[in-house]
Order: sequence, then structure tokens, then C-alpha cells
Amino acid sequence: MNILVSACLMGLCTRYDGKAKPYPGVIELSKNHTLIPVCPEQLGGLATPRPPAEIQEDGRVINILNEDVSAAFKLGAQIALSIAQSTRCVFAVLKSRSPSCGKGQVYDGSFQGRLKEGNGVFAALCTQNDLPVYTEDEINDLSSSVLNS
Repeated sequence: MNILVSACLMGLCTRYDGKAKPYPGVIELSKNHTLIPVCPEQLGGLATPRPPAEIQEDGRVINILNEDVSAAFKLGAQIALSIAQSTRCVFAVLKSRSPSCGKGQVYDGSFQGRLKEGNGVFAALCTQNDLPVYTEDEINDLSSSVLNS
């Protein structure tokens, strides 16, 4: 089965700080499944490294330099969703707390490291388009029926 994955979780240096966040559970998935790596922020045209960005109360994505990068986040999310659909991914494993990929919690827009309930731009788009989203923290919770279907 094809699984869409945040590229940083596969060890690719795509994060805003130019680093990766390889996650052993994601690497383990590659033994039995085809992983399709994406970085919505890069797909939207943002450089790596790039200033950190957070979702504001009004829904805009603003970076720490006070630049509105919402359009790049939305474009990247659309492109990443198109990749997921064209490769017939059955679900996505995305980086938790990210303004693109976070599910359930994202940083609150203050750049103070505080979390709020909500989804990142890409995670929300996946959910709206019936692509189930899991974070790296939920890999162990994926039932064998989901992974073996």
C-alpha cells in the first residue's frame, strides 16, 4: 500500500531549520509499504532553511519575520494532496505540531512554543478530502488491519 509521509520523518532535511526528524516507526513502515515523501512547505515554494511560521488566530500563516506565507502553505498543501491522490495513498503520516502537517495540535502563533488545538494547513486539507491523517506519535496505534489491508 502507498502511504504519504512527511519527508522530514523519513530523514530528509526539509524542516524549516534545514534538519530532518527521522522517526524509526516511519522507516519501519517502508519495509512493507511504499512511502511517498512530501514537504508541503517546499512544494509551495518556500526555501529550506526558512524562518519558522505559525498559524495565527485569523487562520493566516505568518513567519517570525511577520511575513504572510499563507499562499505558499495553501499551494503546497494542494500539490501534496494531488500527489497523494495520484499515487493512491491510503493515509498520511505527518509531522506533529507542524503548521503544515500537524494534526490535533499546532503552535499557537505567538512563537513562544505554546500549543493550541487545531490542524496544520495540509493536515486539514487531507481531512477535508477523506485522506486519513496520523502523526508519527500515532504509528504504534495503527491497527494491523489498517496496515495489512
